[in-house]
Amino acid sequence: MQVRIFKPAKTAMQSGTGNTHEWVLEPEPSRKEIDPLMGWTSSRNTMQQVRLFFPTLEEAKAHAEKNGWQYTVEQPHSRPVRAKAYADNFAYNRVGRWTH
Repeated sequence: MQVRIFKPAKTAMQSGTGNTHEWVLEPEPSRKEIDPLMGWTSSRNTMQQVRLFFPTLEEAKAHAEKNGWQYTVEQPHSRPVRAKAYADNFAYNRVGRWTH
């Protein structure tokens, strides 16, 4: 089975970095089938519903190797953190004018 190991990106709905500290191991999507009677899309692979979380990349790799799974690792993208303060809106050395 082919799996991928990655660190999830932070959600766009909040500024925090929650749920981005652990590595996730999940299987690659498999082929879907169309049910001839109802026309629903389905799959017989129940492993698609499994997401495993690991604190380190080495633990995720070891688990995949122990089960005989082929894996690909997607390295996380780093993002620069810019320190901001509310008082910067009223600083004298501000680039633009402050207006209400």
